[in-house]
Amino acid sequence: MGQYPRRMGEAVTIADIILARDRIGDAIERTPLNHSRTLSGICGTNIYLKFENLQYTGSFKGRGARNRLLDVAPGRGVIAMSAGNHAQGVAYHGAQLGIETTIVMPANTPFVKVARTRDLGATVELVGADVMESAERALQLAAERDLEFIHPFDDPVVIAGQGTVGLEMLEQNPELDIIVTAVGGGGLASGIAVAASAHDRPVKVIGAQTERYPHMADRLERRPSTAISGSTVADGIAVTEPGELTTGILYAHDVEVLVVSEAAIEQAIAMLLEIEKTVVEGAGAVALAAAMEYPDVFADHNVGLVLCGGNIDPRTLSVVTLRGLAVQGRLNRVRVELDDTPGRLALVSRIIADAKANVVQVDHDGLGSSGARSTILELRIDTLDSAHAQSVLADLRAAGIHADLVDW
Repeated sequence: MGQYPRRMGEAVTIADIILARDRIGDAIERTPLNHSRTLSGICGTNIYLKFENLQYTGSFKGRGARNRLLDVAPGRGVIAMSAGNHAQGVAYHGAQLGIETTIVMPANTPFVKVARTRDLGATVELVGADVMESAERALQLAAERDLEFIHPFDDPVVIAGQGTVGLEMLEQNPELDIIVTAVGGGGLASGIAVAASAHDRPVKVIGAQTERYPHMADRLERRPSTAISGSTVADGIAVTEPGELTTGILYAHDVEVLVVSEAAIEQAIAMLLEIEKTVVEGAGAVALAAAMEYPDVFADHNVGLVLCGGNIDPRTLSVVTLRGLAVQGRLNRVRVELDDTPGRLALVSRIIADAKANVVQVDHDGLGSSGARSTILELRIDTLDSAHAQSVLADLRAAGIHADLVDW
């Protein structure tokens, strides 16, 4: 098995990525790259999806983790900091290779990611508000316990492992013009950029970041921070300090990083679930969000979107799905004020049923109305779209019922 020289800070080459492919071999899934007819129509371009969410640990991170762990000296333990996906990659492949693993995760990491990391065999500590604060604790423990630190992105051997995603995509479809992937610290985009640079025809690599954490985009553009405060659904790429090595690679390969809205990321999660029947986390959806928010960049090209991870908290997925239905006008909150007399609720139900809509929830508040002889209903109704919802409202009002849509 080939070995890498320890050369942190040096460039990553296509030879490194080819060696990584040979080293990680059958331990990593060769995930599908499938054309999406529906998303192609929506985005106005030719969309191909790389399903890295189908890896055993739910993300691409196992590629770089496996490649890096193969360099660890026998008998030595390792430590890493991670918001979830690198943690699971290190934990799983460490267990497979007989290496003891410790992971420091931010205190606000979703429970599902913490539990999964422990289940895969790692010792977990929850420290810090983000991965950068977790890194301080990880480095402290590495020194105290003589553990080898496995950086999630700013390591050439990790980057080479992530670059196997790009190598596979261009083998699966040599006609790709653009590859789009999420960017947090920049390890995946860096590896793909190196792989794409060795292809026999030009391939542009484009990164995508949430508006809440646009730090790599800001750094590459050499501009002051444009970050918007607040939490993000794309917690896997909530990185405040991009890597030095990765920044240099992205800059050298002219990688542009697009900034997308939280609303677009949520919409992309919901669309991939409904259209492609696949579950992605926020970071896994940012590539599609970029294709939707910047159609002129991608028009009339063969575009590969990396669905880089699927480890989304079930509660987050539930909220995103319901909000997606609301945005499409398919799930609506309707506030109805009625005279508190017999038969009025039955009338409302009949009007909605005759309009071919469906009531999924009813909340009754007899004390919140404007008069002692009236009552308030809040209904959640399924409709075909926004126009259908407005038609239902019109039918209720035509029957003398005061009804309005309520924002979510």
